[in-house]
Amino acid sequence: MTGTGRYGEHVFRPEDAGEADRIDLAALAYDDTTFARLRRLGAGPGWRCLDVGAGTGTVARRLLREAGVSEVVAVDRDVRFLEAHTTPGLTVRQADVTADGFSPGGFDLVHARFVLMHLPSPERMISRLGGLLVPGGVLVISDAVDLTTATASDTPYTLAMRAMWRGLRDTIGTDVSGVTRYPGLFRAAGLGSVAAEIHVPPLLPGSPVSRFWVETWDRARAAMIATGLVDGPAIDAAVRYLDSPRCADIAPGMLTAWGRRQE
Repeated sequence: MTGTGRYGEHVFRPEDAGEADRIDLAALAYDDTTFARLRRLGAGPGWRCLDVGAGTGTVARRLLREAGVSEVVAVDRDVRFLEAHTTPGLTVRQADVTADGFSPGGFDLVHARFVLMHLPSPERMISRLGGLLVPGGVLVISDAVDLTTATASDTPYTLAMRAMWRGLRDTIGTDVSGVTRYPGLFRAAGLGSVAAEIHVPPLLPGSPVSRFWVETWDRARAAMIATGLVDGPAIDAAVRYLDSPRCADIAPGMLTAWGRRQE
């Protein structure tokens, strides 16, 4: 990921066993939706693309393999997972996109998923990433939106999610409260044809998104307990609940916003 350093050092460390697998669970849950949107926005032959916070590179490789784009520059602060899966047309770059010197050129597509929610100034990043577009290029940003846990009935799942969001905010600065403002921030950055959508995968026993949250709770366990909202047995109960037919809760949605640089 990108950012001030706290994200990778305190909770979701790339060097921890299983971290690539956790990231790939999110890819299994969200990649089809992401890729379908990028294709509908025109990603295809001749396009030069930037994938910010590219993780294990699943979106970048699909753009090359299935959309036939000319090049994808995949950027992350730690690139070990990207370097493990090189492919023709993929340029891997280790960089911090928040740094003033970050200037990789112009792109037809700039994409970032589950990145800006961890950074202190999403409005600044939207403006900066929009500035990397060539005329007619499209910026696509996806982040989590917490749809129900603040108001839903108490279940093992909602208790764990409330503790997770607060624990991540307290430790690494994650904040999803402003994600629904992204379309307005796109317009403020001078982009046109702005729109947004939300995808909510179902929480089914053993599904990739359910397993992703279990793995995320495991890494965020100390931060969650520190909030005082849950203890260890409560987290364990939430894990069992997600793997049972009793779970009828709604997962966090993925809001995707997009806009084009004017010709």
